[in-house]
Amino acid sequence: MVPPSSSMDPSPPPSWFTPKRLLIIFCVINMINYVDRGAIASNGVNGSSETCDDKGICKSGSGIQGEFDLTNFQDGLLSSAFMVGLLVASPIFASLAKSYNPFRLIGVGLSVWTLSVAGCASAFSFWFIAICRMLVGVGEASFISLAAPFIDDNAPVSQKTAWLAMFYMCIPTGIAVGYVYGGYVGGHFHWRYAFWGEALLMLPFAVFGFLVKPLQLKGFSPVESKKALASVETVSSVTDVADSKASKLDGRMLVGGDGIIGDKLSKTSKSESIHNILNQLSRFAKDVKVLLVDKVYVVNVFGYIAYNFVIGAYSYWGPKAGYNIYHLKSADMLFGGVTIVCGILGTISGGFILDRMGATISNAFILLSGATFLGAISCFSAFCLRSLYGFIVLFAVGELLVFATQAPVNYVCLHCVRPSLRPLSMAISTVSIHIFGDVPSSPLVGILQDHINNWRDTALTLTSILFLAAGIWFIGVFLHAVDKSNDGSQPVSTPRITSRKPLLDGNVDESLCEV
Repeated sequence: MVPPSSSMDPSPPPSWFTPKRLLIIFCVINMINYVDRGAIASNGVNGSSETCDDKGICKSGSGIQGEFDLTNFQDGLLSSAFMVGLLVASPIFASLAKSYNPFRLIGVGLSVWTLSVAGCASAFSFWFIAICRMLVGVGEASFISLAAPFIDDNAPVSQKTAWLAMFYMCIPTGIAVGYVYGGYVGGHFHWRYAFWGEALLMLPFAVFGFLVKPLQLKGFSPVESKKALASVETVSSVTDVADSKASKLDGRMLVGGDGIIGDKLSKTSKSESIHNILNQLSRFAKDVKVLLVDKVYVVNVFGYIAYNFVIGAYSYWGPKAGYNIYHLKSADMLFGGVTIVCGILGTISGGFILDRMGATISNAFILLSGATFLGAISCFSAFCLRSLYGFIVLFAVGELLVFATQAPVNYVCLHCVRPSLRPLSMAISTVSIHIFGDVPSSPLVGILQDHINNWRDTALTLTSILFLAAGIWFIGVFLHAVDKSNDGSQPVSTPRITSRKPLLDGNVDESLCEV
């Protein structure tokens, strides 16, 4: 027998594990993820299309855009293609976390990511590299949905937001390093080598996710215990069916009984599989409904969507806009350098400030709305200036303030829901901010620029959307918010088996033979 309490017993942490070591590993993985985002946006990797002057003298294109002769719209689509995989896979991985160990799911995702980035390096057409970018999104989905709950579980109580800040600090830092990395590798070697380098960096972490003893996530029981209980229930149900059929035979002899028993087992197994799938879909729908009726969660995500619309377009078009507005030949290096410094300082500051204020959902909304509003004013003013030095100063201040939102916005996502809903909360948030945020923003900004042909006006139009994000988050200050991070912390487990006979060694075979 499997004791009912087995699914409730916490498993000891693996020998390799310490909270700080976990944070470092996840930060490096997150950094590599976003280095890829920055690299594909850099002038060295992304490149430029072929241009011709009035005399008919043409200058050949460079990078991906030049090699595949892409329009700005196609180029913008390429930056967003990986989001398609991310959108589909994020909820799936969040749902699978209730049936499979989340740590192993991260290993699966990182393996897909590594192979897909290698595919980008060997791309022979626009559509092939677009498909590979989609698969990169599938790989990233498992990590994005599941890493933050692991960090939230293991961070010191008084430093939870600060630890999340260190993790999310890798987003602007990774993008900035990607600008520099892509610009250097693409300029001195070839854009394909940038992708090969990323794949080699991620490979050890993909292997790590499969080989080490996995961690457990708060709110979820060990998968082995669930499988054991499910097995007992399945076998017991088969035995009951066999006993029921046997009682109807009135002592008559069956010929070929083994075949009949095999059919019963096969039919029962199929029935159980269909039943489990339907149960998972039903549970998924109920969990999504819980999130969508939570006003705090919805307001937080809406503000995040508007914010990410701007940040996504900044990250992709920023170097190109800087190059055209201020005639910067080293736009990759400038935007990369400013984003590295401001991203690190801003993100960490946001986490520490919220911990200092008192890590509550209401305080998080105050910080989100205030920092975004002031950052929007600074960035808008920067693009109005003709002076390069004035632009650099104001844009740096704006980025410092805007990036201070990273830890608070994810703190709200994790703490406005109960622990068992955290992976799905992060997945739905991720899907929403991408499908309504940076997925459409890059191609839409490309269309706008193709239409007005003025990078300064395009940048000002884009920046104004940050004021909308600040306004939405300001609404959250007035909502009744409750921290649910410790609610329902009892592990999610398979329902207890009732009205079942104890199964001893040989009982199953014996009862089946009697039939």
